Amino acid sequence: MTTATMTARPSAPVRHAPLPAGQEKREAPATWWQTEEPREQVLERTLALPFTADSDANLRTRHRGLIKLLDWLEDQPGRTWQERWMASGAEEAGREWTRVPMQWLADRQRARKYDRADLCCGMIPLLGGQVVRPAYRWLLRQRPSQLLTHIRSVTDPDGFAALKDQYTATGHAGSNDCKNALNRVTWIVASKGGTVHDVTIGDCVELQHAIGEHQTNGYHGKHLFYALLAGLGVFGPDAPARLKTVMLPGQLTPAALVDRQGITCTAIRDLLVDYLTERAVDVDYTTLEDMARTLAGLFWRDLEKHHPGIDSLRLDADIVTAWRERVRMVRDRHGTPIRPRVNAHTVFSWVRTFYQDLARWAVDEPTRWGPWVAPCPVRDSDTDHSKNRARRKAAMDQRTRTLLPALPSLVKAVERQLKDAQTCLATGRETPAGVPFTTPAGETLLRRAGVSSRVYADDPATGRRRDLTVEEERAFWAWAIVEVLRHTGMRIEEALELTHHSFVAYQLPTTGEIVPMLQVAPSKLDQERLLLVSPELGEVLTAIIYRVRRGQQAMPLVSAYDSLERLWSAPMPFLFQRRCGPEDRAIPRNYIYTCLNDAIAASGLTGPGDEQLRYTPHDFRRIFVTDALRSGLPPHIAARICGHRTVDTTLGYAAIYPEDVINTGPSSPAAGRCDPGRSTASRPRRSGRTSWPTSSCGRSPSASAHATSAPPASMNTPASAALSCGPIPSRCPAWRRSTRTCSTGSRRPRNRDGSARSPRSRPASPPPSRSSPPCATSRPGTPPSTWACLISVASSRASTPSSKTRMRRGSPEHYNEGMTVFLCSKCGTAITPELAELAAVPDVSDDERDRDKETRRAPSTVPRGHYAIDPEPWGQPYVVQDDQEDPKPAQSRGPVVCREEGFVISAGSRHTVLVHPDDAAGLQPLPNWENSSGCCGPTGDEGLNRACPCGAPVATLAADCFGPFELHLDPVRTYAFSQ
Repeated sequence: MTTATMTARPSAPVRHAPLPAGQEKREAPATWWQTEEPREQVLERTLALPFTADSDANLRTRHRGLIKLLDWLEDQPGRTWQERWMASGAEEAGREWTRVPMQWLADRQRARKYDRADLCCGMIPLLGGQVVRPAYRWLLRQRPSQLLTHIRSVTDPDGFAALKDQYTATGHAGSNDCKNALNRVTWIVASKGGTVHDVTIGDCVELQHAIGEHQTNGYHGKHLFYALLAGLGVFGPDAPARLKTVMLPGQLTPAALVDRQGITCTAIRDLLVDYLTERAVDVDYTTLEDMARTLAGLFWRDLEKHHPGIDSLRLDADIVTAWRERVRMVRDRHGTPIRPRVNAHTVFSWVRTFYQDLARWAVDEPTRWGPWVAPCPVRDSDTDHSKNRARRKAAMDQRTRTLLPALPSLVKAVERQLKDAQTCLATGRETPAGVPFTTPAGETLLRRAGVSSRVYADDPATGRRRDLTVEEERAFWAWAIVEVLRHTGMRIEEALELTHHSFVAYQLPTTGEIVPMLQVAPSKLDQERLLLVSPELGEVLTAIIYRVRRGQQAMPLVSAYDSLERLWSAPMPFLFQRRCGPEDRAIPRNYIYTCLNDAIAASGLTGPGDEQLRYTPHDFRRIFVTDALRSGLPPHIAARICGHRTVDTTLGYAAIYPEDVINTGPSSPAAGRCDPGRSTASRPRRSGRTSWPTSSCGRSPSASAHATSAPPASMNTPASAALSCGPIPSRCPAWRRSTRTCSTGSRRPRNRDGSARSPRSRPASPPPSRSSPPCATSRPGTPPSTWACLISVASSRASTPSSKTRMRRGSPEHYNEGMTVFLCSKCGTAITPELAELAAVPDVSDDERDRDKETRRAPSTVPRGHYAIDPEPWGQPYVVQDDQEDPKPAQSRGPVVCREEGFVISAGSRHTVLVHPDDAAGLQPLPNWENSSGCCGPTGDEGLNRACPCGAPVATLAADCFGPFELHLDPVRTYAFSQ
């Protein structure tokens, strides 16, 4: 590779999104006609300006001050008054600028005790007449009480009057908000010149950055001035509705992402830009930004720092070894290692993918990518993070086991904090200024004087001023987010994207009843899903809507900013929004963390080691999944609720408790054989009825959040029927606890055959008891609810399999009573037809003469149309037998198996479902006939070898010439439905 030109590329941070054409920041001109006027004309013109609230004393003071300022400025170097002002050093002095001319007067024996007042009054005609235009660093440090008001009265008074009219016309109220908005526009006019209609969007952005740099006090309505200017049409019809849309940076191009890292090699820089441009089509912006940071920063820029002049992707072994060691540690700006890098495997994966993509693309475009093909410096072992993943899983499970028992206490704490904050706010609002009052916590506060929309109080014990309005607001949103997340198991971004349009009414096809549902917008997997709304969740959402509306007929429309994708949404009626000064804003993620952390700190909850507990929004999701699965919810339904693509992802969220292992383990601990199927998935009972258990202590909150006690809907009803119902009216009976949409706490419907509430559908034996306390909404004695409605929606949203697979999806009313159908846990597809249960596994002859003469298969263990539960372990894993002298068959109905370690015996799953292989003819072999080796057919001892048409492995077929002929359905990856 030839040496490329080395050019330094400075990395300048992008402070705002691209501005519309013609709205760039105005540069301050070097000179203008007012600043070039001679002294006599300046005196004549500025003293004649019609300042407001003038009196003879003010005129005399202003005249004296103006003469002193002009005398002082005439002694400074420069041709114009602006040049002299800049050379005087007064602008750098800020608020103490008057000391500079006062020192000049004292040096000439002209000092008077009223010089400071004269100079301040004399500056008013200089600024109002635009003789000088100070920078923001000087303007923002002055007290704007009278100065800016006088400037507005002589500088475009009609424009500022139109802004005040626009403020009133848009429904705003309050003199402080209006005054702050007018002050900001006045600062721009005083610094840039011109009139109100000359202000650009770039000027507004520049002012906001200057305010953040030179002022420490914040103001909630700081963007109101932009909204007023936009409402007047100052920026044109295509201007963004909010200044924050421009202030926050948008998505950067691949070239800008690479240039931020400061790569010096032009050829490599252009290669990375081309590569990221190709990849940007099929990845989201967050991933693209991570790729650019890794490839341009942690990979190539790091190589340039340690090997100046490098310009080839073909790296020597010593360079690669040193780079890998550097990547594994996080270092400070001096290169000193701080700690191990947690995501080092991700860095290696991106670099390995980069090299592999170049090699693959070179086949199609050799001219473009071929010169850059080189050996990959990352080994496959470098990208392995199985150990880290296992450690993280163990840590998350332990965290869930710690946080789940404390959830009821947290729920009670946030409810108590909200009630106390509301009581304290109401008491403070009714208390006169200067009068003490007592809070529900027993604290004595002193009502603070002043006119404000907020309620302030002083705490005599600490001397701290408390904003009771903010405390009540944070307590409410902490309560709201805890309730929504624990009832739904949503991701935090999904909860913040809920809108008033997310409510849909689903009509049960069997009874015509209306069930309220919540439509979750596409998030991680770009897939919508529906969740049932329980009465408890409905009360929380109703409280949120009532608060956001503030007595208005409709909810405010606001835009939300996605900090990860760096995009703004269209104006929508988001549920999670709040009033910030004079405008409504969508609640960001960091505000949720602030409210949640404050609530947890105030609750005083501690862990086993007396350390303070800390909940994150994703912890509620893990708790939700763990509690749902432990309560008997089928894993595939939990996957649909959580929006997971596979059941394995859902099972990874669940934490295993010691009592789960004990209660669901083998009947004889000495046998040393595991039983994974009984802990997380339901299996057919001997009664042949429903396959998911119910609990006598009531459904957990995670289950009640999605349950309804109405009869199950038809499983073949399309989900579009629910989506087409539209929003629920405000007086819809589905919002009330009525007999039509009852859940926990409602009147009990009549038992029906086939209903999950029917005595015939209850399990033959009660489920294992739980030693950990139930969640806060679990009520002892409350009858459990069914998940049938959710099953129907989940099943109807799955794709319909081909008729060639001989599989079907049927609704419950299509199944005969006493028959069982087995379905795939991932997609809900029926694997078998209706089968009748056998009391035990039949005894089948293993005589060689009874085998089929052509296929050499033994007679099927289970006859057609039936199934049986195999109580013995079967399949992988295999363990070495203790008695190697007299070995037993590796598994029931199988031969003795000898491997390198000796004779083995199965320690696989118990309670697998035995069916005739022809009753599941739609199952397909795994790709490349994986786990299907054998003589005349698969032996069945290598693991799952048959998959559902959706691709999920669900069964093991044994059909070799020296073993049985049977099909084992996995108890986790399949589930049963019985009528």
